[in-house]
Amino acid sequence: MKAIRYHRYGPTDVMALEEVPVPRPGAREVLVKVHAAALNPVDCEIRKGRLSFLLWRFPRIPGSDFSGEVVAVGSKVRGFHPGDLVYGMSPAFQGGAYAEYVCVRRDRLAFKPATLGFGEAAGIPLAALTALQSLRDLADLQRGQKVFIHGASGGVGMFAVQLAHAMGAHVTASSSARNLDFIRSLGADVCLDYAITDIAALPERFDVFFDVYGNHSFGRVHHLLTPTGTHVTTIPTIKNIGRHFLRPFAVQKSKMVAVQSRRDDLDHLRILCDKGLLRTITDRIFPLAQAVEAQEFLETRRARGKVVLEVIPS
Repeated sequence: MKAIRYHRYGPTDVMALEEVPVPRPGAREVLVKVHAAALNPVDCEIRKGRLSFLLWRFPRIPGSDFSGEVVAVGSKVRGFHPGDLVYGMSPAFQGGAYAEYVCVRRDRLAFKPATLGFGEAAGIPLAALTALQSLRDLADLQRGQKVFIHGASGGVGMFAVQLAHAMGAHVTASSSARNLDFIRSLGADVCLDYAITDIAALPERFDVFFDVYGNHSFGRVHHLLTPTGTHVTTIPTIKNIGRHFLRPFAVQKSKMVAVQSRRDDLDHLRILCDKGLLRTITDRIFPLAQAVEAQEFLETRRARGKVVLEVIPS
């Protein structure tokens, strides 16, 4: 099969299209023929070596998010059969999605939303699961509460706005000026241009501050929280990890999301999509062979929604 691989950490040009063996599913794994794979910022961070203290084995096939068709199942897999249309997420440290085939554990896979194409479905798992688990599980967001979503026009942000709105929260969201109408269309009640707004000086108080971009630390914005408010970040710095574990009993909490691929949550997102309550926006689609160009575009931070690799042309 064809796959994007790299043999050392570095800039985007360490990646190349190579011919590699098709993986064989283990007893609890499913082999999926990939139709589309979505990019996420963590793909770039891993490629640069930012997590080299955890990931040191080469070569690596990047990518977590994918959608496609089941072609084989392991001996202990129930509920999936060849021909099923699915979507899912392999762990970021495992990767494997920038390829024609990927093996994934059965509990990290679900049936694809029927209302979405493969490219749209591939863009959902990591970003939407991050948003869902941040707001629902870490922040315990409740109807009527106020949430601030910083960096609302990217992959995680656009899902966070929609999910918070669906949960009945009052949503304040920030983005660049060109994306204000976009995040308003997703359900944001108040939309702020972060280039001209001093977020730290806002007079309001929020029950949840979700820092998608990772540049508004708890120390910088804790005064924006209500007395029992929660700050959630997506960035695994040493300080953020420390706050996550050292402040479990504090009145104001600081949490760091470590997204988990769970079939129940993927099924929940599928239902929301098929009911029209959750939509995904794809900014650009690249062929698999142009993964370098795709990651370079993602790193500009100008993508509105998701960036997708098309493995099998639709």
